[in-house]
Amino acid sequence: MLQLFFAIAFSAMPLTLYVPPIRSLNLFVETIEDYFRQTSLNTASAYPRIRVVFSRIFRNLFSLFR
Repeated sequence: MLQLFFAIAFSAMPLTLYVPPIRSLNLFVETIEDYFRQTSLNTASAYPRIRVVFSRIFRNLFSLFR
């Protein structure tokens, strides 16, 4: 049983090198939230125009197959 514990512990040890500490995740999360906050304003104004463009494209595509 002890051998199994050591085998699992030493095989999982390299994985801890890839996981950043919690204190460095705060800046990352804050940056992502700020990015989404800034892009949501542009997305909200562009959304109606995107819908119009796609509706025109699909309308033309469907009219070709009639």
